[in-house]
Amino acid sequence: MGAKKLSELQLELLKIYSFNPTKEDLLEIKRMLGAFFANKLVKDVGQVIDEKNITDEDLENWLNEKA
Repeated sequence: MGAKKLSELQLELLKIYSFNPTKEDLLEIKRMLGAFFANKLVKDVGQVIDEKNITDEDLENWLNEKA
């Protein structure tokens, strides 16, 4: 199995560690990354909802379905 190359994100994160950030800085970075990916998910889901013409009623029905 061949070695995998690091992604651009992984390389950027390695640069952060080279500056020896504090635990508080790392926690803030984790929060920022979490917020970024949460916002991206909300945007992507909103786009699919619009493209598929999914209504609030559809979403409500799915939430109330029994597994």
